[in-house]
Amino acid sequence: MDDRDLYSGLIRLHILHHACEDEIFGAGIIEELGRHGYRLSPGTLYPLLHGLEEKGYLRSSEERNGRQKRRIYRATPNGRRVLNAAKGKVQELFSELFEE
Repeated sequence: MDDRDLYSGLIRLHILHHACEDEIFGAGIIEELGRHGYRLSPGTLYPLLHGLEEKGYLRSSEERNGRQKRRIYRATPNGRRVLNAAKGKVQELFSELFEE
């Protein structure tokens, strides 16, 4: 089994979590996910971000910093609601995984 398929839902939740805390952008979230052991390329990350945006969990806008422009993502109210619902499911799963 390709473990990327196994982790893709966790990565999406991680992205949504950070977008609920503050605005995110591609390179920054790649770095943040890397600190948690996930190695994503832009070619993997951006389809995830676009998918979350299409579902209405994220909203993006373009910001300029001098000559550079950057796409910034923020969680929507629906994204916050979905993340809160997912927290219960994740907590239940973790309880089962680490049950003694």
